[in-house]
Amino acid sequence: MTIVVTGATGNIGRPLVQHLVDAGAKVRAVTRHPGAAALPAGAEAVSDAAEALGGATAVFLNSRALGPQLADVVALAARRGVGKLVALSAINADDDDTRQPSRYRGDRNRECEQLVVGSGVPWVSLRPSVFASNFTGMWAVQIQAGDTVAGPYPAASTAPIADADVAAVAAHALLTDDLVGQRVSLTGPQALTNSELVDTIGSVLGRPLAYRELPAEAVRQRFLGIGLPAEFADAYIAMLAATVDTAALVTHDVEKILDRPATPFATWVRDHSALFTAGGQR
Repeated sequence: MTIVVTGATGNIGRPLVQHLVDAGAKVRAVTRHPGAAALPAGAEAVSDAAEALGGATAVFLNSRALGPQLADVVALAARRGVGKLVALSAINADDDDTRQPSRYRGDRNRECEQLVVGSGVPWVSLRPSVFASNFTGMWAVQIQAGDTVAGPYPAASTAPIADADVAAVAAHALLTDDLVGQRVSLTGPQALTNSELVDTIGSVLGRPLAYRELPAEAVRQRFLGIGLPAEFADAYIAMLAATVDTAALVTHDVEKILDRPATPFATWVRDHSALFTAGGQR
């Protein structure tokens, strides 16, 4: 069994490669810098996804990692007789683009799913909710600097999923045929508001933290000030606004697939607490 993993050194790809190697699969790990990639023993680092497809049993497709190569890689996989395609999509893939901020950071979740569904190759589409690791990028600097996280909509909610849970489900999808033909929505075990997420981080760190609401326009200007496009800022604000009065969806597919509960956000924070403290390494 030979499995190609794109985005192999990312938050999903790295633990996914480890799962596959542990299961005895031959893994071709696609990374922009194969010479510098710290991968598990037994994984082969390669720089070009297209060149890695020969003889592959299955391919894990990360649209951001593949960029403009995405459609070509899917088409080539079909021509070369790859046995299965597993797409990394997102729980909001069907939403309007104006509520999908990740599109403006390079994700093409909807297109990735559409390509594998139309490829003629057996497929699985994984639709995770917000990754738990996203909160380090959004909030760690503020938490390191003080006891307040400032942002929009304290009552907006998400059901953050541990990156490692997504990787474990992806490994199951690649190694078995249990999920073929399915769009699988993956969430953490609980919907939490922004205020509750910050409270959870504070409880784990042993510090009193508070979430302070900022007007949407102030948030927008802050994003623009750090170089993010206006489309990202507007989509992020709109995405959160949509969950102020309606709690985020919670599914139990992680537990059904892995035969264990999804990882609670508090557990994820505890395991990665150094990321929220001064000097923490990412």
